[in-house]
Amino acid sequence: MRRASRALSWALIALGALALLDAGVTLVWQEPLSALYARIQQDRLSGALHTIERAPPTPVERHVLAALPLERERIAFLARQLQRHAAPGSPVGAIHIPRIGASFVLVKGTGDAELEKGPGVYPETRFPGIPGTTAIAGHRTTWLAPFRHIDALRPGDRIFLDMPYARFTYRVSGQRVVDPSDVGAAIDPAGYSRLVLSACTPLFSAAQRLLVYARLERAVPVGAAVPVGAAVPTITSGAPIPPAPAARPAPAASRPEGPPPLPPAPAPPT
Repeated sequence: MRRASRALSWALIALGALALLDAGVTLVWQEPLSALYARIQQDRLSGALHTIERAPPTPVERHVLAALPLERERIAFLARQLQRHAAPGSPVGAIHIPRIGASFVLVKGTGDAELEKGPGVYPETRFPGIPGTTAIAGHRTTWLAPFRHIDALRPGDRIFLDMPYARFTYRVSGQRVVDPSDVGAAIDPAGYSRLVLSACTPLFSAAQRLLVYARLERAVPVGAAVPVGAAVPTITSGAPIPPAPAARPAPAASRPEGPPPLPPAPAPPT
């Protein structure tokens, strides 16, 4: 009896030590067990996303794209197609935030099951490339804690969204803390294309929501969004987009474009 009681005591001590260890790791880093599960899910999603990126457009999409010569029209069309056909929890793109070292596969949806896999796009908002607001939610202490440090973002910081049809660059414009009931602060249109990151705040609490706002700066088409005959851009995932080349200045009116004029012939000798 005494031996059984001693074994039970040691078992309870071990369980208590493990609970304290888990709490300590969560406090300084993130919850480790959910992080392991989310990492496995992210690896699976990454493979599935690569498959989507390599898939050619359907015959119907090719027919529509043939009538859309402008980049923004092609991007918007493919964005609508992906948003319409992607299943909840499926991979739809990737987010890269250099300032805080965050790089994760995005999923469609913000339910519990979706956010356990990674950051999710609010279904009430639009996919990047469709004018309006794109809002993305993510955890800060569990499930890999993808948005743990978004409070460190400052105006001017860049956020990249890699979608199968385009690469988007956003510039952070500010932050705001709101009540959980103020959903409109995250999803309402603003009159321009913007990105909103949403997460619970403070850490280890769901009392409020931290919103980070960013304005669309540039969109570079990839894949089927590139117009026929145009050069296909080469983009390394997570790397900044090089600036567009500066336009050449218009030639002066007195110097038409072409070779320089010949000097006047010398006067004949007298």
